[in-house]
Amino acid sequence: MTTRRLTMAQALVAFLAQQEVERDGRRHRFFAGVWGIFGHGNVAGVGQALQQQTALPYYQPRNEQAMVHTAAAFAKASRRLRTFACTTSIGPGATNMLTAAAGATINRLPVLLLPGDIFARRNVAPVLQQLEAPWSHDASVNDCFKPVSRYWDRINRPDQLPTALEAAMRVLTSPAETGAVTLALPQDVQAEAWDYPARLFEPRVWTVARPPADRDALRAAAAVLRNSQRPLIVAGGGVLYSEAEEALARLTARTGIPVGETQAGKGSLPYNHPQNLGAIGVTGTPGANLAARAADLVVAVGTRLGDFATASTTAFAHPDVRFVAVNVAPMDAAKYGAIPLVADARVTLDELAEALVGWRVDEAYAAQIAQWRAAWDAEVDRLFAIRHGPPLSQAEVIGAVWEATRPQDVVVCAAGSLPGDLHKLWRTRQAGGYHLEYGYSCMGYEIAGGLGVKMADPARDVYVMVGDGSYLMMPSEITTAIQEGIKVTIVLLDNHGFGSIRGLSQAVGSGGFGTEYRFRDPRSGLHQGAVLPIDFAANAESLGARAIRARTHDELRRALEESRRESRTTVIVVETDIDHRVPGYESWWDVPVAEVSEMEPVRAARAAYDQAVRRERV
Repeated sequence: MTTRRLTMAQALVAFLAQQEVERDGRRHRFFAGVWGIFGHGNVAGVGQALQQQTALPYYQPRNEQAMVHTAAAFAKASRRLRTFACTTSIGPGATNMLTAAAGATINRLPVLLLPGDIFARRNVAPVLQQLEAPWSHDASVNDCFKPVSRYWDRINRPDQLPTALEAAMRVLTSPAETGAVTLALPQDVQAEAWDYPARLFEPRVWTVARPPADRDALRAAAAVLRNSQRPLIVAGGGVLYSEAEEALARLTARTGIPVGETQAGKGSLPYNHPQNLGAIGVTGTPGANLAARAADLVVAVGTRLGDFATASTTAFAHPDVRFVAVNVAPMDAAKYGAIPLVADARVTLDELAEALVGWRVDEAYAAQIAQWRAAWDAEVDRLFAIRHGPPLSQAEVIGAVWEATRPQDVVVCAAGSLPGDLHKLWRTRQAGGYHLEYGYSCMGYEIAGGLGVKMADPARDVYVMVGDGSYLMMPSEITTAIQEGIKVTIVLLDNHGFGSIRGLSQAVGSGGFGTEYRFRDPRSGLHQGAVLPIDFAANAESLGARAIRARTHDELRRALEESRRESRTTVIVVETDIDHRVPGYESWWDVPVAEVSEMEPVRAARAAYDQAVRRERV
């Protein structure tokens, strides 16, 4: 058997460079490169291995959490068919990745994490940054990755690597199982050599299959659809990951079934498609939520039916509602007692369309769908036309950014009140034009995620919309964008604090406690003083970006025009009115309120909560 004598780290890098994926006859490299921050846990291992090769580009981030966000965003924008590996030192470098690893797994996005680890030979323990455990010498901080990884392994000997790599790639390329994969790499083992079989480094193609649904389950699903009066499709991220947008459009055109989109599924149909009712759930439109309330059959396609999509299980109120679920993940296909179609979304939607030839929703339901769509178009126009302030309304800012974009451009966001308003208001024209991390709703994702989206398709302009609270958590990747020549436009909405949670706090009777950026008042001891004088434009300029301040609608419009002509990352800072909000429509979210309190607003909120929670399905 032919062998190559390499260090474990060199063998790892050589293997990653040869992995390819194929779907529908299209083949390409799976790993686009490696992000990494080097320390004593990986500088002489993975770092040295990357240095001596040219097949995998190395990218230098400023924050370990951010680089995993970038990798996850890149994977999402690539329909989960490409990703990055991320390497860190042992200790805080590794644990900094935990938050983003959880986000990748929750959002079902493939990323490969390669944290350094403690010495496998143990004789020098405790090493710098090692967490000692009195019950075991085999525990390290990397064990924290186990619950947030879809596959986890520690490579304690160089000859363990081939088996671990096989398992890691199986998970990373599986539509049903994918998420964060963690290979913990002891720093001494990274540098150890072994005679690896040469075939380990031959090109390997992983086929991403399109499994069809069980025939009996498909017939049962078609039968309940034909017998339904007010069916509704809930389109989730799986529609986009399986490239099923055209199949969904064909099915809805043939049958007239309306569609409500989750955060991950927004863009499954263009916003102006006749069957698209827009966002569904807590952050949904009136039409989508009214359709959900009356639906006697719900077809959930590629969604895990989280509480925002289901309005904490209150969205589907018909007493005899039934569910059909199209999903590659058996766990998701079985939710709500659905008829489970454990299958690829594109294949299954086309098969359902064939099974429903000759059937269509009745004229009364079709007319109602058209009325809901027309009313919502008028409401969005009204909100976009608001000329409030200064400071501007958040809806006004969203409208200005939308009007400045082209159909192929992408808006990126993650946390705060912006995702809810964008879910309702953003008019997605092309698939992939709406990129939200809302499975984990992770503050700090936005700028790093914007880099990943732009790297996945440099031809699309990327507009990152971020609140000031989230911006302050991770502005550092502006410097990475400048270093790599990656241009994104960042629209920073300054509402002087955590505006989203302020609104939620007020709704549950707590008055916005702890959510505003203010000085401490020496008389009350609370943060009730003047607003903090934060100069976001100066901060962005110090990191290398072009910064523009916009106070009025016209100034914002001109700033967006300037940013399009700019060749580097641009940050547009615009103050918004924290109290001028987009309303909710026909929905509710379960946020438990204190059952007893000395505060009258809290008691009133609890009384309303007790009434609303009764609507939840069991």
